[in-house]
Amino acid sequence: MKKAFFQLHISILLAGFTGVFGKAISLNEGLLVWYRMLISGILLLMILGASQKLKAISKKDFQRIALSGFLLGLHWIFFYGSIKYSNISVGVVCFSLTGFFTAILAPILNKKKFALSELLLSGLTLLGIGLIFSFDSRYRTGILLGVMSSLLVAFYTIANERLAHSFKSETIMVYQMIGGSLGLAILMPFYLHFFPVETMIPSWQDLGYLLMLSLFCTVLLYMLLIQALRKISAFTVNLSFNLEPIYTIALAILIYKENRELTTPFYIGLGLIILSVALQMIKVSTEHKKAQAIVV
Repeated sequence: MKKAFFQLHISILLAGFTGVFGKAISLNEGLLVWYRMLISGILLLMILGASQKLKAISKKDFQRIALSGFLLGLHWIFFYGSIKYSNISVGVVCFSLTGFFTAILAPILNKKKFALSELLLSGLTLLGIGLIFSFDSRYRTGILLGVMSSLLVAFYTIANERLAHSFKSETIMVYQMIGGSLGLAILMPFYLHFFPVETMIPSWQDLGYLLMLSLFCTVLLYMLLIQALRKISAFTVNLSFNLEPIYTIALAILIYKENRELTTPFYIGLGLIILSVALQMIKVSTEHKKAQAIVV
């Protein structure tokens, strides 16, 4: 369990840089995500091919994994759209609603009872987002895109939790990137029709950022995350990822001076989100100790 939590928090630290790269890359959110998935898929094919860990799977299994990859791609589009229509700090705080959506969706999809404690803890996060939304009207479009992003990633994480019990993390990752990039390639002509761009080719600077984003914040991050899901529930993973705004906001303040744009309600809302994470981690730790005591 300790190893799983270590893997989880390293992936959260890496995730803290995704918003910074999203702000730095000049491509629109659709092209940014398509290039990210394409480059990540190629890197994974090279790494797994060289290490002889690339596993063939059936057409049915590929469709399952590819669908989860497409959900991931859609989540990223809304996430980066949220950042570009508001700022990094607002975008990553909206991501914290994932725990709320997971607390509702996971019991329905997995045919289990609702956990009152999970709903109450997620309610703190919802209250925090509500404070930011109500008192800061400058970024409402970005906030709405961020809410959609968190809903999509809740579906993705629940799907990933199921896949993690049947496939190795590297197998899931490579076929998610391939499936996601293929799905977005089909979607992209329609996307660019409504959101036209002057060029589809990234600059050399953007290409460098895309390579770093793909290697460290995609390949390494999600392999660690999928491994953690074998021991930790989807709800705990999503709620723990509410720590991501802390890392990302610190980077945004350091690099982009975003503290000039943030209001008092924003910090109060962020405090409620941090409180929900702390209470969930205490709950999980207590339950694990009780389970160990029963075994002994």
